[in-house]
Amino acid sequence: MGGEDVVGRTKDAIAEGLSIATAAARLTVRNRILVETIARGGQFDSEVFADFARKTLRALADEQDQAAERVTHQRKRAWGRFSDSSGTHDYRDRDTRNLRRRANQSRGVAKELRALADDPARVEALVAAARMAAWGDVESNLRQRLDVEGMTADADPDYATMRRARMDALRMVDLARLASQAKRKAKEKAAAESENPDAENDEKPAKTGKKNKSNAR
Repeated sequence: MGGEDVVGRTKDAIAEGLSIATAAARLTVRNRILVETIARGGQFDSEVFADFARKTLRALADEQDQAAERVTHQRKRAWGRFSDSSGTHDYRDRDTRNLRRRANQSRGVAKELRALADDPARVEALVAAARMAAWGDVESNLRQRLDVEGMTADADPDYATMRRARMDALRMVDLARLASQAKRKAKEKAAAESENPDAENDEKPAKTGKKNKSNAR
């Protein structure tokens, strides 16, 4: 009976690990779709993304196999050691059974991931789910932007509060900036006039000359 419980727990752990890994693969494919078709303006090609999904699943399977190898190495080191443990990963002989179970779980997840990658129908379903998730993100962003840009005073319950905040920002930031710019320009003009005080007087003889010339006529 105990053996059946262990087998049952292992199967449940493998199923859970597969579910987590599949979700991670779907997220990776979704991000790839967003980058290639939205950010770079490419076309959605289901076969291209299916190939990417298969590579992603096999890479995740490799990670699971590597995890199993690490745990197996830790189990071998823990064999026959009965002293007190000095840390979380300082395993002892009493931990070997649990470590063996963890290694089997990782290998089981790796096997299931490779089986998924070799199943065209399941890969197609994963890509379709990733595509729907990508479109959901785009749709949500568009809706939020349209809601903000199309918001009216009647539709926005916080309109009055936000209007006061905008007016405060106008007084404290924008108007202050404009006043500072005006003062700076006035100082620059005064400095320029002090450096060349005769600039204005130089123009007067020319104007007087024009008047005399017209009078001569």
